[in-house]
Amino acid sequence: MRKLVYYIATSLDGCIAAPDGSDPTSGPGAFWPFSEDYVQHVAAEYPETLPAPAREAFGISGEGAHFDTVLEGRRSYQNGVDAGIADAYPHLRHLVFSRTLTEAPDPAIEVVSTDPLAKVRELKQEEGKDIWLCGGGELAGALYSEIDQLIVKLAPMTVGSGTRLFGQTTPFDPAFFTLTDSKILKSGSIFLTYAKK
Repeated sequence: MRKLVYYIATSLDGCIAAPDGSDPTSGPGAFWPFSEDYVQHVAAEYPETLPAPAREAFGISGEGAHFDTVLEGRRSYQNGVDAGIADAYPHLRHLVFSRTLTEAPDPAIEVVSTDPLAKVRELKQEEGKDIWLCGGGELAGALYSEIDQLIVKLAPMTVGSGTRLFGQTTPFDPAFFTLTDSKILKSGSIFLTYAKK
């Protein structure tokens, strides 16, 4: 069965974006550190998680190593649209979960307005590679019980307050994971892979 993998960058204090949910990697409020070794590691190990313009810049094409499907919440998806990219991941099946978006600006995007848990359970039964939960925090919170693996890209920084790893409203429900892999980069970023026990 396919796994739901929350592959996400987070600060040391557990934030994935600014308090308003804006893109921490580009635009006027960008603050996320991108070192050369970080970008090279992502390109080598998780090439399918790079958006189309970055893949083009690196000369990356073809299927991904881990994922063939990406899931995004409405606000995360909107960050790409606001940057002029209606489908940042045309090389993957791309689903956007929203109760307000009726039609995406790109016809390849699948808009899902039904229960995220039911949809993910359905996706897990399909044939294919694993499913990448890209963000954001609210969608991760809604899918909390279905996450099988965490790949945390831990940045050497704190932000004080912001969009939390699992949003603001996820109920208290301790889940336990086993560390299965780790990679420490010279720049200070750490890639940590955990499997749910």
